[in-house]
Amino acid sequence: MLQYEQEAWDGGLRVVAGVDEAGRGPLAGPVVAAAVVFDPDCAKREADGLFRGLTDSKKLTAVSRDMFFGLLSNSSHIAVGIASADVAEIDHLNILRATHLAMARALDRVGRDIQLALIDGRPVRGLSCDSRAIVRGDAASLSIAAASVMAKVARDRMMLELDERYPQYGFARHKGYGTAAHLAALREHGPCPEHRRSFQPVRQVLVDS
Repeated sequence: MLQYEQEAWDGGLRVVAGVDEAGRGPLAGPVVAAAVVFDPDCAKREADGLFRGLTDSKKLTAVSRDMFFGLLSNSSHIAVGIASADVAEIDHLNILRATHLAMARALDRVGRDIQLALIDGRPVRGLSCDSRAIVRGDAASLSIAAASVMAKVARDRMMLELDERYPQYGFARHKGYGTAAHLAALREHGPCPEHRRSFQPVRQVLVDS
């Protein structure tokens, strides 16, 4: 899980960030990105210790994600940046560009001069540093896996807050994804301010109303 980081460290790049996002597909809520930097002097020991089993957030239970989120947040050897793009930005820019914006913001919030960003998936433009895209990187790179967990947990917690404001939609259960229950609530109540009007199911409700 440290192959890509080690290649960068061996090449003289000491500050390498893993970057991933959560929330591209939902009909509501922000898209959230995280950037995570491991200390190269401690990463191997931590990968074999505290962070053994850390992988793509989708493969972890909610309990495991919360555990790793806490460990990553509280480690003095790890720097983390979390940022988002809100619904207005998603509707204005489109979801892909809004995701890239959130990633750029997350890198800027790490608080260190990033030398290389390891990105899960496809290449990203507009970052403040060099980057390398890695397909299925959240299962191949420890720092990307860490970013995957940080983004997922941070976004889930945001959706719990939105559930308190808009309980009629069930955001706590589906986190804004287009489940049957969510679509039924959307048709019954219409969209709230946190729904993405550029997404077809939400747009269709507006057309039908």
